[in-house]
Amino acid sequence: MPTTTETESIKASVAETEVKSIVDPNEKITVGTESQRGFINDNVYHFDDGDIHFSSYVPDSYDGTKPYALFITLPGWEGLYFQGVGANMAEDFGTEAISYNDEMIVLSTQLNDWGEQSAKDAIALTEYFLSHYNIDKSEVYLHGYSGGGETGSLVMGMRPELFTAYLITSSQWDGDLQVLADAKKPVYMATGESDSYYGSESLIKAYNELYAIYEEQGLSKDEIDEILILDVKDQSYYTERGYTDQHIGGMAFAHDEAIMGWLFGNH
Repeated sequence: MPTTTETESIKASVAETEVKSIVDPNEKITVGTESQRGFINDNVYHFDDGDIHFSSYVPDSYDGTKPYALFITLPGWEGLYFQGVGANMAEDFGTEAISYNDEMIVLSTQLNDWGEQSAKDAIALTEYFLSHYNIDKSEVYLHGYSGGGETGSLVMGMRPELFTAYLITSSQWDGDLQVLADAKKPVYMATGESDSYYGSESLIKAYNELYAIYEEQGLSKDEIDEILILDVKDQSYYTERGYTDQHIGGMAFAHDEAIMGWLFGNH
């Protein structure tokens, strides 16, 4: 987990460094021309099912000679493509992730919705980077906030083997829990007890159902607790961070070292 000084140093370095473009020898990606917060916006991956718009951060040190980690964050409704190029960068999950690993490529998607096609799009983008970049397959992290969390849960119910761990914040669970349980991939569920959009019932229900499946599989309590965490925050957590609304306050999770550190530090 980075110290405050280390985090500030990394962010300053990112802000001062010319943004590095992604490399696409197969010309399946149209590289964006605008940069924002250290990311290149509106890269477009062209694949059989359509186009995927995304922002990218590639460390200047990346030259393909050694494997780097990969982090993909799926923003909520406000960051979808129809909201405008770069609208996803209003969320801090991608920019904060940089401070946890200086050898990590970060992608922030701008999908079209939070349904099954968007889940397939997220999978396709992940597979492209796994195939065309030197990625450490033991360090491939997924996150989803709000509607992006729904998409991420679908992804983890389709292709959990692609990812090391999944963080879902301020959202609900739509994906196949049995597929996830069979893969035994670590999942952290963080939400507010009175989230103004989703409430907390969906994630609590998913946690309990997944916990029961793991028990049926013969996992011990300690083993389950290693791969499944439910973190329901009360209003005081948000008030202390300047939020009155618990759903919007989910943005604060990006700055919570206990939560982000779990994703990048424990796995």
